[in-house]
Amino acid sequence: MCEGPAADGDFVPYIAHGEFRDGAAHGRFRIVVNPALARPYVLRRTRVDLLAVLLVVAGAALALAGQGVAGLVLVGLGIAANRLVRRQAGSIVLQLALRQPEVYAEVTSSGVMEVRRA
Repeated sequence: MCEGPAADGDFVPYIAHGEFRDGAAHGRFRIVVNPALARPYVLRRTRVDLLAVLLVVAGAALALAGQGVAGLVLVGLGIAANRLVRRQAGSIVLQLALRQPEVYAEVTSSGVMEVRRA
């Protein structure tokens, strides 16, 4: 099935999503997610930046309206959500790629995720 450079494991031709989904659960692939590319991809895909900004703005509005504690809670939630998604970007990319073929095709072709046979 593999010829030339693919035989030594350095290069893997395109792997179909179904094979990736089934093989990843059994450890047949070595999956490498580039964290520098995963963070912006996940932020764009999940739109968590928009959610964080809305929470911070709503929190600031509540604080200015006299609801300081509720405002601080919303601001904290907005900041925490953004940081949590940034920190977990690699895992999020992998989970999205396992569930959605179009995400798998996008992340493997753009260099966000690399899949090699184990």
